[in-house]
Amino acid sequence: MTIAVVLADDHAMVRAGFRLVLDTEDDIDVVGEASDGEQAIIVTRALRPDVVLMDVQMPRTDGLAATARIVADAGLESRVIILTTFERDDYVFEALRAGASGFLLKNAPPEELVHAVRIVAAGEALLAPSITRRVIADYYRRPAPSVADSCLQRLTERETEVLRLLATGMSNGELAAQLYVGEGTIKTHVSSMLTKLGLRDRVQAVVYAYETGLVQPGR
Repeated sequence: MTIAVVLADDHAMVRAGFRLVLDTEDDIDVVGEASDGEQAIIVTRALRPDVVLMDVQMPRTDGLAATARIVADAGLESRVIILTTFERDDYVFEALRAGASGFLLKNAPPEELVHAVRIVAAGEALLAPSITRRVIADYYRRPAPSVADSCLQRLTERETEVLRLLATGMSNGELAAQLYVGEGTIKTHVSSMLTKLGLRDRVQAVVYAYETGLVQPGR
């Protein structure tokens, strides 16, 4: 199965570099490009790619606003990976809240870019390892809310535990080791938890856990 990708960046040379990396892969096909956020929305709606690689700072509509509109479009199943040269916490968190399924810095090695596309196309979520835990903790230095979301009551005790641990940045393998179960069992718990909470992926689950106060910053 070929993964269809759209590149959205206002620099032609950057798009050319991404295309060069991705087009060498047999299972990835760059089907379109956009030079600003507004065009990214139009191209995505027209081509319906599996993954959109989205720059943050672009003319007309920026990448964060474009991501939010793409994710909010019920007729689209395209998933967005934010790519930027700036390791800024506000960009990362706003990207997550906009509905992005991944975040990578542009200076990441080519193999990480390819891996990110495959992971996100498969329905998983991805953040650059160097920023996962730091972003969540730093953004929520303010007092965390203690409001209990009624949706949390839909979860089993084990699903709630999985969500709490997942929000600390644990992978499926780490969750399995922590809870002494197989990775297949973890995947089942994560899938069930996401369905019950109406969340798109693991990234949204992390944001949800902090916003509802299930997880406290730095703990």
